Amino acid sequence: MALVAVGQLTSTASMAHNLAQCRVLVQKAVRAGAKALFLPEASDYIAASADETVRLVRAVHDSEFVLGLRDEARRARLPIHVGVHEPGCRDDGLRRVRNTVLWIDDRGDVAHRYQKIHLFDVDIKDGPVLKESNSVEPGSEILPPFDTPLGKVASTICFDLRFPEIAISLRRQGADIITYPSAFTVPTGKAHWEILLRARAIETQSYVIAAAQVGRHNEKRVSYGHSMIVDPWGVVLADLGDSGAAEPEIATAEIDHDMLRKVRTEMPLNRRT
Repeated sequence: MALVAVGQLTSTASMAHNLAQCRVLVQKAVRAGAKALFLPEASDYIAASADETVRLVRAVHDSEFVLGLRDEARRARLPIHVGVHEPGCRDDGLRRVRNTVLWIDDRGDVAHRYQKIHLFDVDIKDGPVLKESNSVEPGSEILPPFDTPLGKVASTICFDLRFPEIAISLRRQGADIITYPSAFTVPTGKAHWEILLRARAIETQSYVIAAAQVGRHNEKRVSYGHSMIVDPWGVVLADLGDSGAAEPEIATAEIDHDMLRKVRTEMPLNRRT
């Protein structure tokens, strides 16, 4: 059994402000006795335009946000899983960023990074029009689960949630926990967020940890919230709701490997394809 914390915050274009919010979440996770903290997609910043997204990006070794979180992880001896932006490669002649997630271990070292594969390009009637590919370079690789004190953790990001093939591939590679750090819009969140998270947990018989952005980031952008932890049977163990609190919040749940083995043993999913 290992207690994990999922965090929820409202990132803005200020990395200093966002780091301060994440420090509050670290303190709350430590007080709760959590063995790891999971933070949302784009915890370092959410900009108001594609140009601002590109302008704000910093390399991991030069980002005040990442350096600050590495210090927090080292000081608290608490691993942190967090979504950030990194500079893109510019091979296609465009200046874009990478939407990535980092695993910062309890020594403060960046031990894992995954780059988001599926980009959020949508035009919703009477809703948001978002074209992530204007400023974000897509990833191209599903990375294998990595060892942690919690078990084998596998990383995906936000829109990847809509593609079950990724989760099934990660389960085949031994994942115990699949993560979905996100910044879902309100319309898509209301329609599909919980349904998809529970489906991914049920079909892979894995824990799902989905830290989410919440509330209004700027004049153009509002996120759905509802950070969740779902068990391998599809039961929602934690849900932080959609209200922007006075300060960022955490919820906790136990990762129970006996329960994980029980589900997989009693209902084996021997896929034929």
